[in-house]
Amino acid sequence: MAETTSTTLHVAPVTEDNWRIYRDVRLAALLDTPRAFASTYAGTAARDESAWLALLASVQVWLAFEGDRPVGVIALSRDDELPEDEAYLIQMWVSSSARGHGVGDLLVSTVLDTAGDSGYSRVLLDVGEENLPAQRLYERHGFARTGTTWDNPLYGGIREIGYAVRVDPGCRSSAASGTVGA
Repeated sequence: MAETTSTTLHVAPVTEDNWRIYRDVRLAALLDTPRAFASTYAGTAARDESAWLALLASVQVWLAFEGDRPVGVIALSRDDELPEDEAYLIQMWVSSSARGHGVGDLLVSTVLDTAGDSGYSRVLLDVGEENLPAQRLYERHGFARTGTTWDNPLYGGIREIGYAVRVDPGCRSSAASGTVGA
């Protein structure tokens, strides 16, 4: 008889206490899938501690863990060019070893729940036209194409597609509590 194991997935906010784990996961993401981001490994790796902490003062970031192993990251960011009730989902990434285990769904749910709880009515994101798995993930959570596109000049130019979802806290199930069984 085969033995089964269950690994608990959970999400934790990034703080001054665990920013180094975030830095390491962010750098791993940029190495693993550089074309998925509007920043580079070299530029990100050059940040010093004060730059990482300053980033955390302006962006809400969460790490996903399988047990005690960090396997993903996501962030919620405000942009002054947006209406006050809108925010961006950014930096979404799940390690290749954890893909297909529900990590992406947990991270996206965490951001959407937090956005609703924070009074945002809409969350936007940009995703590479070539990144079909990410598009399917976002569409599962109600995101729809906005009709906006832009060409990301990094890595030879990638067409980015705009997505958005309305956030209604009264209609969302809370996954932000942070645990699911895998």
